[in-house]
Amino acid sequence: MSGRGPFSNEPVLELRRASIRDALSAALAELDRTLPITVPALVAGDRRETADFTSTDPGRPERIVATASEANATDVDAAVAAGREAGRDWGARSAQERAAVLVRAASLMRERRLGLASLALRECAKPWPEADADVCEAIDFCEYFAREALRLGQGAPLSQIAGERNSMNYRPRGVVAVISPWNFPFAIAAGMTAAALAAGNSVVLKPAEQSPGCALRLAEAFREAGVPPGSLSLLPGHGDTGAMLVGHPGVHAIAFTGSSAVGLEIIRRAAETPEGQGHVKRVVAEMGGKNCAIVDADADLDDAVPAIVRSAFGYGGQKCSAISRVLAHQAIAEPLAQRLAGAIELLRVGQADSLDTEVPPLIEREAQERLATAARLAEREGRVTARAAVPDGPGWFAAPALAEGLDPASSLLRDEIFGPFLTVEPVASVDAACEVVGEIPFALTGALFTRSPSTVEFVVERSPVGNLYVNRGATGAMVGRQPFGGNRLSGVGSKAGGPDYVLQFTEPQVVAENTTRHGLVAD
Repeated sequence: MSGRGPFSNEPVLELRRASIRDALSAALAELDRTLPITVPALVAGDRRETADFTSTDPGRPERIVATASEANATDVDAAVAAGREAGRDWGARSAQERAAVLVRAASLMRERRLGLASLALRECAKPWPEADADVCEAIDFCEYFAREALRLGQGAPLSQIAGERNSMNYRPRGVVAVISPWNFPFAIAAGMTAAALAAGNSVVLKPAEQSPGCALRLAEAFREAGVPPGSLSLLPGHGDTGAMLVGHPGVHAIAFTGSSAVGLEIIRRAAETPEGQGHVKRVVAEMGGKNCAIVDADADLDDAVPAIVRSAFGYGGQKCSAISRVLAHQAIAEPLAQRLAGAIELLRVGQADSLDTEVPPLIEREAQERLATAARLAEREGRVTARAAVPDGPGWFAAPALAEGLDPASSLLRDEIFGPFLTVEPVASVDAACEVVGEIPFALTGALFTRSPSTVEFVVERSPVGNLYVNRGATGAMVGRQPFGGNRLSGVGSKAGGPDYVLQFTEPQVVAENTTRHGLVAD
């Protein structure tokens, strides 16, 4: 397949089938026999293996998943130079050639799906359904952006008049620094990388320090599919490595997914144009959120409660799209809070490799401590009305919690906590709820539960968020169906998995030709 057929999302595994569960268990056992993975710095054809830091299993922190090299300034310079050199060939290839490479990358990930999902489970504590969906989304991004490469390769239609020929084409920008997060170690890294490659750019991938093993397997798939080594470098490391990439004058664009604090610093740094840098860097950033669910008085609570719980506590609330604040109409606020409390207390917290687990351990000790601090603050400022039980033994577990009675000025209602913590507060009306949402500087996702079409229309008009979900969960955006990205302090650029995302990595060029040929000499 070359990416010419209609796009369709990769179906997730049917985990109720015993044969699928057995295959997953076998894949995980096979992975465990190979750990730890050695993750080098990959620059063009060179591998530098120095084992400077490790990633560990959040559920059993004594288990080392990967040992990785810390990329340094020399590596950054070499990767950018290799990208610039290799980009001449990669960018000159036809859209059809680039699309075929992305489709091959998707095919390789499809073949290795169980092993990749096992690695996401071990390195990032993603439960099986989440880990499999992560790999499926990575496949989707490659398939979708392959088709976008073909579409953009045809240029854009322009007005034409007699005696004049006008064309608009999209050229690659150059070297793109991709700085990816740990919570979707395959999907988000693949999406940013595939979009940049689809447009003909070279990529330097700097993954989160918590998930270097997943990034290596992703880079291997792209390279084996046909991306030239110089057009895709892998630089494991911590924040300093990312900062060096952001500030490098040879980088033309930066694709980032992570916290608002880091994203805003990237935007500030990228705006600098030191002497010798002949371009302005483009930043495509998906940042944090403080995502609210509005529940109207007429909402069906049988639908709203499970949707909110899944959206708040799936993968331990470690999704930028996760609901963290419920604004409930005062007529139903009390029964809604009671039902949410009951559902939260029944959540199954456990190791990611158990198919019964709904809430896995958090990614690291710092996250566990942050959630414990939030819970203590909630007890001082209001009350914690529900907690789920956490297992004894190792792992960075945090009890899923529900808080009520907080002061409207509380930082718990303003700041992104990024974990299994949910607040509920009554509001006088949907209009009052929209006022609250409008005062929040973040605008990533939101949810609305109502039976009234006019209320839906009203909230759509008032809501500033990038993705609004009505009478359904607020997580799990699908490539091509719910392009994802935020507004305000939640993001700049465009919608990942949508028809204008690859454009962010291009430079448009218009050519206007006088076809009467007056004054022109034929070759």
